[in-house]
Amino acid sequence: MKKLLIATLCLLLPASAHHSMAGFDRAQSMTLEGVVKSFAWQNPHSWIEMDVTGKDGKVVTWNVEMTAPAYLVRAGWKKNSVKAGDKVSVVGNPLKSGEPGALFVSITLPDGTKLSQQAAPAGKAAAK
Repeated sequence: MKKLLIATLCLLLPASAHHSMAGFDRAQSMTLEGVVKSFAWQNPHSWIEMDVTGKDGKVVTWNVEMTAPAYLVRAGWKKNSVKAGDKVSVVGNPLKSGEPGALFVSITLPDGTKLSQQAAPAGKAAAK
């Protein structure tokens, strides 16, 4: 019985480590224009931290949560697709709390390349 309990707990631990996307308002989208402060290519989620200047001139750091690198690679990403200092435009679903955070939808890079986290249909490359 003790072994069964331990085995069950071991199976549940990875599931409890994953968090819900319920904090994001997936019915709304917003566009953030700013400068990449950092880009993390890591599991379980990659992310972009970017400085966005508001209408009042105040700079606010936004955290944009993405999917895992394995999915990004299938969508045409490389670990160096985004670099600190890049001026980008990011579309995302905002946090319901109103805090400066969003769930990633797409990005337009300085050269005009558009990337998302969805794999492009067969035969189509990233749009410019």
